[in-house]
Amino acid sequence: MCGPHPRRRRYYQIREFQMASSADELESEDPDDEIELDDPAPNQDAAAAATIPERLYDINEADADSKKANLEKLSINEADAWWNQMPLNNLDLSSNSLTNLSPKIENLITLTVLQLHDNALVELPPQIGKLEKLVRLNLSHNKLKELPPDLYSLPELRHLNISHNEFVELSPDISNLHMLEFLDAGNNNISSLPGGIGFLVRLTALLLANNHIKELPSDIVYMRSLQKLDLIKNDLIGLPEDMGLLRKLQCLYIQHNDIKELPSFEGNEMLNELHASNNYIEQVPKQLCANLPHLKIFDLRDNKIKQLPDEICLMRNLNRLDVTNNSISVLPVTLSSLAHLISLQVDGNPIKTIRRDILQCGTARILKTLQDRAQTKDRVGGGAEDLPCSSSAAGSDQSMQQQLPANMTDNSYQQHNCAQPPFRHCHCRCQCQHFMHPEQLCGFYYQQFPEKYEQGQQQQQQHHQQHLDQFQFGQASQYSPQQQQLLYREPYGGHYMDNYSAMPETQMDAYNPYNRCVVQPRWVYKLRHTRTLAVNSQGLSDVPAHIFKVASEEKVHVVDFARNQLSTLPKGLQHMSNLVTELVLAHNVINCVPPFISQFTRITLLNLSNNLIKDLPQEFGLLNTLRELNIANNRFQALPNGLYELQGLEILVASGNQIKALNVAGLQNLPRLNTLDLRDNNIEYIPPILGNLTNITHLELVGNPFRQPRHQILMKGTDTIMSYLRDRIPT
Repeated sequence: MCGPHPRRRRYYQIREFQMASSADELESEDPDDEIELDDPAPNQDAAAAATIPERLYDINEADADSKKANLEKLSINEADAWWNQMPLNNLDLSSNSLTNLSPKIENLITLTVLQLHDNALVELPPQIGKLEKLVRLNLSHNKLKELPPDLYSLPELRHLNISHNEFVELSPDISNLHMLEFLDAGNNNISSLPGGIGFLVRLTALLLANNHIKELPSDIVYMRSLQKLDLIKNDLIGLPEDMGLLRKLQCLYIQHNDIKELPSFEGNEMLNELHASNNYIEQVPKQLCANLPHLKIFDLRDNKIKQLPDEICLMRNLNRLDVTNNSISVLPVTLSSLAHLISLQVDGNPIKTIRRDILQCGTARILKTLQDRAQTKDRVGGGAEDLPCSSSAAGSDQSMQQQLPANMTDNSYQQHNCAQPPFRHCHCRCQCQHFMHPEQLCGFYYQQFPEKYEQGQQQQQQHHQQHLDQFQFGQASQYSPQQQQLLYREPYGGHYMDNYSAMPETQMDAYNPYNRCVVQPRWVYKLRHTRTLAVNSQGLSDVPAHIFKVASEEKVHVVDFARNQLSTLPKGLQHMSNLVTELVLAHNVINCVPPFISQFTRITLLNLSNNLIKDLPQEFGLLNTLRELNIANNRFQALPNGLYELQGLEILVASGNQIKALNVAGLQNLPRLNTLDLRDNNIEYIPPILGNLTNITHLELVGNPFRQPRHQILMKGTDTIMSYLRDRIPT
C-alpha cells in the first residue's frame, strides 16, 4: 500500500490573463492547488471568451478517466487521484465579461467564496440561494439592479459586496442575512434604506458611499456591532440624534453631504475618526467635544464654521484637526493643551489674531503662539478662569469637575480659589479638602515657603483628627456621605489614605502629598471605565511602579505619558506588558528604549515622537502586533534594523530625524506597510526600486536634500512619485 497523502484543496480560477498574472489577486497560496484553463486564443471572439466550461459545474465529481485509472498508474502520483481531492470551495470568475451565470451553479454546494466582480451580469439565477456554505460573495462592478430573493436565505453569508452596480433600492429581505458582517453597496443609485436593516446586528462595516440617501432609518442605531459607517457623497441633511447607541463605532465618513448640524455623539466614546468635510455645518457642539475623548482625526474642512469652542481641548487624544476653508476668525488658546495634536490645518479662514507668517509656519508654531497667549492670560488673570482646560480655573467648582477629561487623574486638575499664584495646584494626601484651608493642603505652598511646612503639617494633622473624632463619636450626621467617605476609607492596599506614616515604604509614594500620581478612588474608578492611564504635561521624571500595578488590575490598555520629562520607559510598565495596546510617550527626553519593550505582546500603536532616541533595541522586531510606529523628531541616522522585522507594520512616521539613506531591501520585508513618512531628513538619494513597493499608498519625502525626484513631482502625490521611480529602474 502506498502511504497516506494529504487531501488537496480545490481552487478554480477563470480570469482574464492580465488579471490572473497578478499575485495579489490570487487567493491560493500554492500554485499547484489551482486548476486553470488554457488562455483563449487572441482571435477568439468575445462571446466564446465569456463562456464558462460546462465541466466546471461537475468538478466535484470524478471523471470517467480518473475512475478507470489502475493503481499502477496512480502510484506514480497518488496525490492526483480523485479520492484524494477536496471539494471546490473557492471559485473566481471575475473579469470575464460574463453576462449570465448558469443555474448549474447550484451543483457547487461546497463553495464558500464566489468572486463575480468586474463582469457584465444583469441578473443572477435563483439557484445561487442553494449555496448554503457560501461565506463571501463579491458582485461589484456589474450591471445588477436587484438580487434574487433566494439569495437572502443564505445562512452563512458574512461578506457581501454589491458596489458599482445599478441598484435603486435595497430589498427589505436583506435583514434576513443574520450572519452578515460586511456590506458594501456604494456607487449605486440608492435613495433610501429599508426598514428592518437594523436587524443586521453582526454588521461591523456598512459602506454606502456615492448614492442618493437623504435620511437614515431610525433602526440603524440598533447595529450594535457597527465599527465603520461610510456615507460619503450622499444627500444627507442630518444624522440621528441617538447615534450614541452605536457604541462600537470607530470611523464615521459623512463628507460631501448637506448636513447643517452635528449630533452630540453621546455614547460614541470609541469613535476614532470623524470625517465631516464639505457640508454646511455652522458650529461644533460643546457637548460633542466632551463626548469624544478618544477622537484622533476630526475633519471639518469646507464648512461654514465661525468659531471653535474652548471645550475642544477635551478631545485629549486628537491628532489631526482640519478646519480649512471655514469662517473662523479666532483660534481658541485651549488648542495648545492638546498634547497629541500634530496636524492643525487652518488655511482659508479669516484669522486676524495670528500673523499670517505664523500661520504659514505650521502646526508647531501656531500651538506655541497659542500656548504663550494662554500663559499670559494665566499670569494676568485675563479671563483664563473661563477656559475649561485652563490651569487657573477653579477646580472645586462642580461644573469644572463635569468637564474634566474622563481619563485624567483627579489631582492633575484639583485646584482651589487661592488668591496668590503659588497656590494653584493641590497634590495633597489629606482627603478632607472641602473643609481645610488651602495653605495646609498645597504642595506648591511647601515648595514656595518651606519655612512654614512644619507648622502647616501640624495644623493639618490636628484639623483632620478633629473631624475624624467627630465622625467616630456619633457626629457623622453633620457630614455629607461624600465627606464621610473622604474621611474614613481604605482605598488601596488595605491602608487608610490618611494613615500615611504607617504604610510600607513601597506604597508611600502613592500618597506622597507632592507626588502628582496620587492613587485616588475616583481616579481608579476612571481607570476602570476608560481603560486609559493618561498623565500629560506634569513634568514627571519617573512613575512609581504601583501606579502601573493598579492600572493592570483595572485592565487598562492605553497608556499615555506625553509631554513629561521621562528619560526612559518606566520600569513599572512591565506589569502591563500583556495588556497595553497603545503606548504614547511623545514629547519627553527619552534617549534609550529598554529591551523589555519586546514583552508587549498586544501593542498596536507606539508613539515615541519628539524625544532624543538614536536607536531601538534589536528585540524591537518581536512586536508582531505593532501596526503604527511614530518615531518622528528624534535623532535616528538610519531606520533601526529591528524595525524591518515588523511584519504587521502599516504606518511608519520617521520625519524630522537625521536619516541619510533608505534600506529598500529592508522595507520590502514589511508587506503591510502602506504609509511611510520620511519628511525633513538628510536623505540624498532615493533608490528607483522603491517604486516597486506597491503596498505603499502614502509616501512623504519633502524636506530632504536629494535632487531627484524634483519638488514638483513630490507635490503631485504618491502615485506620481512611485511611477516616476519605476520608470527609472535600470533594465
